[in-house]
Amino acid sequence: MRDSGVGNIDLEHYHTSKVGEVLREATPRLSPITDAPHLEAEVLLGHVLEVSRAALLAHPEHILTSKQQARYELLLSRRVSHYPLPYITGHVEFYGLEFEVTPEVLIPRPETETLVDLALKHHPATVVDVGTGSGCIAVALAVHLPEVNVYAIDISSAALAVARRNVERHEVSGRVRLMAGDMLSPRPGPVDLIVSNPPYIPTGKCGALPISVRDHEPRLALDGGTEGLDMIQQLFAEAPAVLHSDGRILTEIGADQGDAASYLAHTYFPQAVVEVHPDLAGRDRVLEVLPYPEEQT
Repeated sequence: MRDSGVGNIDLEHYHTSKVGEVLREATPRLSPITDAPHLEAEVLLGHVLEVSRAALLAHPEHILTSKQQARYELLLSRRVSHYPLPYITGHVEFYGLEFEVTPEVLIPRPETETLVDLALKHHPATVVDVGTGSGCIAVALAVHLPEVNVYAIDISSAALAVARRNVERHEVSGRVRLMAGDMLSPRPGPVDLIVSNPPYIPTGKCGALPISVRDHEPRLALDGGTEGLDMIQQLFAEAPAVLHSDGRILTEIGADQGDAASYLAHTYFPQAVVEVHPDLAGRDRVLEVLPYPEEQT
């Protein structure tokens, strides 16, 4: 196990301890801010020691150096202050793949995997991912659909830089084209499928989000306007210009937005077939819109 740098921390304040002892002391400190304090304590320590959790737990007797313990204390203190764990470690798992994340991008959530499941089911040849962020949706589709071509659009140049590193990490640069733009402008296409995890939190509810989300994740990726549907409405308005006549739209929505989002879809596409898909917790999660069902016959 290798040391990690600790900057200008005064090492005299730290005595050396064993892995097991450090984890036991850290867990209760994390309990007030997470439902998985044991896991997070282990993830943080594994990150400091640059080893897997399995290797960490296999050697509870391993003694940390003073530098390692000081580094762990620094990161633990950041986490206790509600700083998001993935931003501390710099990565997160999504759809069985590891992604780099920074404070410039929204942290991928497990519930968004529902959107990827649905997209894969349709085996599209061409996809546009609107508001790609870390690139997690675009990359997951490209990895699991070897023939697909994905246009990944984001308004944030900082987010696109993160997405580019993730695209390169998973070796799909040849099939994921990153594009700077606002929603569906520039207009790629025509495409078989539009996917998006847009900002959908109503502005008035952003202040009630968990501290780790409210204070640290990009507001641009969270705030969906007064009713939370501004970006989804814009997506529907722009979709006809880039979508094949038999194409479809998959967009993530809030857990209580199924009815309102469905109504909005029918406003823009009166003949559409619209379905709300739940996530694994049974909550509204993905709106599927087939705008022109007659083209499927």
